[in-house]
Amino acid sequence: MLLTELHPGGMTEEQARRWQANLERIRRFRLMDDDFMTKCFEDNIPCTELMLRIILEEPELVVEEVRTQVFVENLQHRSVRMDVVAVDGLGRRINVEVQRSDRGAGRRRARYNSSMMDAGLLEKSQEFEALPETYVIFITERDVMGGGLPLYHVERRVRETGLDFADGAHILYVNGACRDASPVGRLMHDFSCADPSQMYYGVLAERTRFFKEEKEGVVTMCRIMEEVMNEGIQEGRRESLREVILHMLKSGENSLEKIAAVTGIPLNEVKRLSLEQK
Repeated sequence: MLLTELHPGGMTEEQARRWQANLERIRRFRLMDDDFMTKCFEDNIPCTELMLRIILEEPELVVEEVRTQVFVENLQHRSVRMDVVAVDGLGRRINVEVQRSDRGAGRRRARYNSSMMDAGLLEKSQEFEALPETYVIFITERDVMGGGLPLYHVERRVRETGLDFADGAHILYVNGACRDASPVGRLMHDFSCADPSQMYYGVLAERTRFFKEEKEGVVTMCRIMEEVMNEGIQEGRRESLREVILHMLKSGENSLEKIAAVTGIPLNEVKRLSLEQK
C-alpha cells in the first residue's frame, strides 16, 4: 500500500501538510534512529532476541521481557531514559542504546547507565551476590572507539594480575559503520537501511515494513511524531518562561509569589530558581 493512500481524511489543510511531512520522515526512518528503533522493538521479543544473539554471540539466548523508553528515576540526582531494557532467560538485565551522535555514547554515559541498571535490583535483605549480571550496549553510527573493529567489549580488570574483576557488569560498543558479511555487519546494515526490502534479517524487515507501509503502523508513527513535536514546543515554552523568571528575579522588584502568578510556574519551582541565583 502506498503511504499516500493512508491519509485518514477529514483533516484541515495544516493537518494534511503535517501528515505529508510525517510520511516523508517515515520513509527515511532507519533503526539507527532511536525513536523509530524503540517503537519497532517495543514488546517485540523476536527482534530483541535476534539483536542480542548476534551482539552477544549467544545463538541460544532467550529474551523473557523487553521494554522501551524506560525511565529510571533518581530522586536526588540525574535520572535516565533507556532506549531498550531486556531481561533474558538467565535473569541478566540488558540495556541497548542507539546513538547517532558520538557525544551521546560517551564512556561516562555508559558508566552512569551501568550504575543506574543496578539501582533497585536488590531487596534490603538480599546478599550482594544476588545482583544479576548487567549489560550496557551502545550501537553507534560511527566507530567511536576508532579501532576498526565491529565490537568492543569493556570489562574491569585487576591491573597487577591482568585478570578479569568479574563483577558482572559489562559494557559493549557496536560499530555501526561495520557493514561486512559477518552477522554483526549485516545487523548494522539493517539498522542503517531505510528500505525493508533491502534488509538481511526477516524479523527486522517485517517489523520495519509494518511501521512504514501498514496503515496501523504508519498512523502510530505519525501520532508519535506529533507527540514528540508537541513535547518540543512545550519544552521551548518552559525554557522561555525560565528566562523570564530569571530576569524578574534579577530585577529584585518582584516577590516570588508575584513571579509564580505571572508565569504560571509553581511557587516551589520559582523558589528553587531563586536559590540557584544566590
